[in-house]
Formats: sequence, C-alpha cells, structure tokens
Amino acid sequence: MNRIDQRFAALKADGRRALIPFITAGDPAPEYTVGFMHALVEAGADIIELGVPFSDPMADGPVIQKACERALKHGVRLTHLFEMVREFRQTDADTPVVLMGYLNPVERIGLDAFADQAAAAGVDGVLTVDMPPEEADVLGPILKARGLASIFLVAPTTSHERAATICGHGEGYLYYVALKGVTGAATLNAEDVAAHLAPLRELTDLPLCVGFGIRDGASAAEVGKVADGVIVGSALVSRIAANAENPGVIAGELKAVLSDMRTALDALSGR
Repeated sequence: MNRIDQRFAALKADGRRALIPFITAGDPAPEYTVGFMHALVEAGADIIELGVPFSDPMADGPVIQKACERALKHGVRLTHLFEMVREFRQTDADTPVVLMGYLNPVERIGLDAFADQAAAAGVDGVLTVDMPPEEADVLGPILKARGLASIFLVAPTTSHERAATICGHGEGYLYYVALKGVTGAATLNAEDVAAHLAPLRELTDLPLCVGFGIRDGASAAEVGKVADGVIVGSALVSRIAANAENPGVIAGELKAVLSDMRTALDALSGR
C-alpha cells in the first residue's frame, strides 16, 4: 500500500473521515507553499492535493483560476512542484500528497519522466482533470509501476456505465464532484450527494471523497455523514487571495478554516 491507502486504512479503523485540502502551488509566491502544506497538516489534513498551475484550468472557477495566474506570474512550473514536495518530505514522511492538474504539463515533460520525477520527489497520487478513462491505459500503468495512484473524478452527470469504467481504473480514492459547474460554484445538497454516492458504492471499494461546495465546518459535517472524506479548495484559496499582499498571515488563516472542518468531522465519530 502507498501512503494514500495506508491513510484511509487508518482512518477507517478509527471511524474517521478524511479531510483533504487543496491549494495551488506557488500561490501567492512559491516560497510559501511548503509552509502552507505543513500548516494544513497541523490543522488536521489527512491528504494534501497540490494544484499544478495551468494557463487554462477549465474545470476551475475564478478563485482557482486567479490562483493559477498568481503562481504563473512567478514562473511556477510542474518541475517546481517536485522540488516543493521533496522539501516537504524532509520533515513529513507520512502525509500523502496528490498532484492535481491537467494533462498538458505532464505531456510536455513526458509521461515516463513525469512519473519518475514525481515518485522520486515523494508524490503519492496524480489526478489529471482532463484525462478521460478511455485514455487511462496510457498513463495509468506508467504511474502504477512507480507506486503512484491514478485518481479520477466522477460528476453528478456521469452515467452508471461510465462510472463503472472510471471505478475500474481508479486508485487511492474517487473524487466525487458534488456540483454541476466549476469549483467554487453554488451550494451543495447533502441529500443529493448521498443519492449519488449510493450507486457508486456498488461499483467500487475505493473511498468516496466529495469536493466542490465544502465551505465550512457545517458543510463538511453534512457531507461527512455520507462520504469517506471531504475535499476543500476554493474556501482555502480565497483566503490566500484575500491576503496575497500580506502572506505572513496566510498560514494562520488556512489553519483556522481547516481546523473548523476537522473539529466538525471528528464530532461525527464522537471525538
């Protein structure tokens, strides 16, 4: 088992839900990212999704789009993320790290070179938003050979047949997109989420984690009642944006948001 599988096994044994924060690497400047990652762990993160800055993040709303722009202005590229993860691993050998982004930067490096560098840096999983399962047979085996999990998205509009295909390729955990549209949009409905997760559980034993629309402890707890984990992105990235000119306070802001969610999720298991 890689670190992702180990973490979910430990959480299941304790009856706890995973808390998975997302931040864009290099936002608001690259020298802060590793510190933010450690702050997230201190606040209760179980897994960290580290966003790869990209010029056309089509699945993301304006909050994360602007985060990509801020990072790209500093010249942050995919290879810089390997350096960040390597630095993070110097003092944290346990927290799983997932790179989340788009296929173009991976293809520019080359699939094998990407997988080699990611594994060497200490990455545990890869989520390429725009890679359909029909193309997973190309990158998937390359990642698997290096011990890297291929993580996939499932949307509310995904058919049962296509969900079965996705589950057949997925590893680590399944990322269920709770809302139609882009990140940071609308407000989720926990009952609707539960209705969509039920048939997915018939297709896979992978942990089902829900993202899009998790804003605070209350929404995290509602989703945590029916999911194995919650993923929070825009609520954190918006705090980074609000304090981009005063980055010294950002770690504290991120910890405040995430700690509220951690407390709410742990209350579900009586902690």
